Amino acid sequence: MKNTVRTAVRSLGLLLFTVASVAPSPAQDATLDFVPAGTSVKFTLGDTIHTVHGEFDLKRGSLHFNPATGSISGEVVVNATSGRTGNGMRDRKMHKDILESAAYPEIVFRADRVDGKVFTQGKSNIQVHGTFSIHGADHEITIPIEVEMAQDHWTASGHFVVPYQKLGIKNPSTFILRVSESVEIDVQTSGPNPWAAGASPNPSPH
Repeated sequence: MKNTVRTAVRSLGLLLFTVASVAPSPAQDATLDFVPAGTSVKFTLGDTIHTVHGEFDLKRGSLHFNPATGSISGEVVVNATSGRTGNGMRDRKMHKDILESAAYPEIVFRADRVDGKVFTQGKSNIQVHGTFSIHGADHEITIPIEVEMAQDHWTASGHFVVPYQKLGIKNPSTFILRVSESVEIDVQTSGPNPWAAGASPNPSPH
């Protein structure tokens, strides 16, 4: 009986050692790479007649993060020229007169701080602070994010409001049509889990 117990303990110890030597430590820095095909950036703008829905395409995104310290850096870049609502006339006006996307083709979020703990498995609710760059100007912003770490990938979703008129962007309202002074943004994205067994915690820059 004692020999059986000793054998079981030794086997368990060997298993734990093997797992620890293969899986990266959750305290390690890692790069979270966004997958454009798995990312949606949608916006909602209310007016007196109906609500306008649209979306943008992700251009690129990569955040360097340490879950133990909460340190974060990197940026998420959205292609401003890709903005669309499904109405050609409205979209041309949006790009020419509102976003002026020919002159300002990118919308960028640069992260600099995380409030809250990110678990390397399961769901986490955090606040990501950083700089929101749009229409040629930088603005401080904090975005609430729900992150879920699965065995081989991660997903994240966030909802925030941009008071675009206060940021110096023209309000498209007319004498007849009154539009909200803020636009709601919903982001959903995903990427490979850098803490997965066998993954490189610090992949080479692209």
